[in-house]
Amino acid sequence: MIDLKFIPREVEDGLKGAFPGREVINLADPVHKGRDLSGIDYAVVWKSAADLFTRAPDLKVVFSGGAGVDHVLTLSHLPDVPLVRFVDRSLTTRMSEWVVLQCLLHLRQHRTYEAQARAHVWEDLSQPEAADVTVGVMGLGVLGQDAIRKLQVIGFRTIGWSRSVKSIEGIETFDGPQLDVFLSKTDFLVGLLPLTADTRGIFNASLFSKLSRRGPLGAPVFINGGRGGSQIGADILTALQDGTLGGASLDVFEEEPLPVDSPFWNMDNVYVTPHVAASSDVRALFAHVEQQIERFESGLPLQHLVDRKAGY
Repeated sequence: MIDLKFIPREVEDGLKGAFPGREVINLADPVHKGRDLSGIDYAVVWKSAADLFTRAPDLKVVFSGGAGVDHVLTLSHLPDVPLVRFVDRSLTTRMSEWVVLQCLLHLRQHRTYEAQARAHVWEDLSQPEAADVTVGVMGLGVLGQDAIRKLQVIGFRTIGWSRSVKSIEGIETFDGPQLDVFLSKTDFLVGLLPLTADTRGIFNASLFSKLSRRGPLGAPVFINGGRGGSQIGADILTALQDGTLGGASLDVFEEEPLPVDSPFWNMDNVYVTPHVAASSDVRALFAHVEQQIERFESGLPLQHLVDRKAGY
């Protein structure tokens, strides 16, 4: 069963040739509206309807359509079966591309140059280089570690924080109780945290006030490609308005789609993208699911299993 709130055409194209020898039910197809979903073994889901698991009571494995799983864990009647998150080179690379792009846009003061171009103003700005900026990444899973490595290639100084101890060669890392020390060293803060009870609302006014103000741009920058529930939008807005933050790049929000009247749309120091920092490659997702099903049916352990208690 496929229940993915992705671009419908991409899902349809990705299903061509996928899962050979198996019946595939794409719930986006109107022909399956109201269909009896009992007897189905596997589900590939992303932002499903709240009643999905009551309609599909016989599942053996649930596969998330992305790296995040909070959209699954919050659904009612989630069966006590393995939950597998999507880990793939393409997804990881896309997130790192987005993180690097946002850091460079802020570093090179691109919004100011865009405004000058619209006003036909030819004027250079004092230009720091990447080596003058410390990028702190919160969340040192697969995505966070890859982003750090690619930021290093560009020349940024990089540090990382995670709830538990992580060791990354060549990178200064911090864990749980060392958060304030980590923040005091960070000029650009990148959020790549999973959404758990511990991380909900973690990006708030108190946290922003602890970021370094010694960076070359004068005020820190917040970049969130992780989860909207990890940030408090009102605090970000206030921090941008009072100068606590000098800029932000936001791919995720507490309410999605972002309301049309949100101030973030029109702020000169904010880049908004519609939760696309690491859009899943549908063909890669289905290949991943096929591989995991083959392992499961051969008696091998599933990979990338979610620890439900931890939330990721």
